[in-house]
Amino acid sequence: MKTNLSTKKIALAGVFTALAVVGSFISFPVAGSKCAPVQHMVNILAAVTLGPFWGIGIAFIASLLRNLLALGSLMAFPGSMVGALCCGLVYHFSRKLSLTCAAEALGTGILGGIAAYPVAVYLMGLTPAGIFVYIVPFLISTVAGSILAFLLITVLEKGGVMRELSSAH
Repeated sequence: MKTNLSTKKIALAGVFTALAVVGSFISFPVAGSKCAPVQHMVNILAAVTLGPFWGIGIAFIASLLRNLLALGSLMAFPGSMVGALCCGLVYHFSRKLSLTCAAEALGTGILGGIAAYPVAVYLMGLTPAGIFVYIVPFLISTVAGSILAFLLITVLEKGGVMRELSSAH
């Protein structure tokens, strides 16, 4: 029985979303944000297996669920979604895992960190010290997640699992 490609993508997106939400239990607070490295690992897995737009969708739904379950803050939205877009586009055009991991770290850490500032001020009522205050905590989280993703994908590639997962893309 053949699996419909759309069904396979939706199922994989659901698994990645669940992994990101459950992975939120592995988080640590830094400067008012909850750093969740598993979300960044999921962003890279989604980039490699499903593509940038699926990655953004997964990041959005995971952020929404994390907030509804009080496992994250509103800053999860810009952090995870910007990183998912950056690493998804870089993988789409380069097909290089190392560049994809770097794009996730820079996209989330720098661009997502800056994008979190207005969210903190206008939606959360916080008064952060400056527009760049979230860059360091976001970088800590995303670098950890990017390293996890690099190691996991490297192991899965050696076992032939990534070839099967990537066939959904």
